[in-house]
Amino acid sequence: MNNEKNITEILEESKQCAYFDDKLADTRYKFMKNCDATTYHKMLERGWRRFGNVHFRPECVACDECKTIRIKVEDFKFSKSQKRIMSKNKDIQVYVQKPSLSMDHINLFNKYHKYMETKKGWKKNNIDVQDYQQSYVDGASTFGKEILYFLDDKLIGIALSDMTKDSLSCVYCFYDHEYENRSLGKFSILAQMSIAKQAKIPHLFLGYWIKDHYSMGYKEDYAPFEILQNTPLLDEECIWEKYEK
Repeated sequence: MNNEKNITEILEESKQCAYFDDKLADTRYKFMKNCDATTYHKMLERGWRRFGNVHFRPECVACDECKTIRIKVEDFKFSKSQKRIMSKNKDIQVYVQKPSLSMDHINLFNKYHKYMETKKGWKKNNIDVQDYQQSYVDGASTFGKEILYFLDDKLIGIALSDMTKDSLSCVYCFYDHEYENRSLGKFSILAQMSIAKQAKIPHLFLGYWIKDHYSMGYKEDYAPFEILQNTPLLDEECIWEKYEK
């Protein structure tokens, strides 16, 4: 169970928004040394995300563009284009395990971000072993997983996910752009949807969605989904409404 003594909570106000150059953001953070699966799922349902031991949720006073979304797994139907992506990548070996750390992880992460710096103007993010450990390995508890994608024994993609009996949350994904023709980013989401269907997990969470945003708008391709309508506390009801493209 969670111990309140192991939880530190802060509200960071008026920081430059990561998605809009002309907006400021307010974000609530909780540092949780230990988080059980039941508590984590409750937080996930109420708009919280996780990196390492840090859980966070936007609570901007003047903006509500970031929408928490989830897909009802049982109702999701693969489109023709999504089926083609799955077929194209049927030779990829997929492994699900506890988060781990190797130089292959570090090199692939940095190769991915170097490419995105050039392609999309991302800020430089050259990760080291300690930073990767804190962000993607620590805090995994019983629900944190990594999904490894191998092609001919070569690691070409990694997805970090949180899995409970009631939810699968896509945390982060990075991959080798030398295999760009395989649409590995889309394949990773579809592969996780397949995992959720096989495990009979009710909901797949895709994090935050910003409609028509250049880097967040793509999630609309996985509609219909549900959007969280409020910012509830853990003991308050969360209100979800269906959104169709």
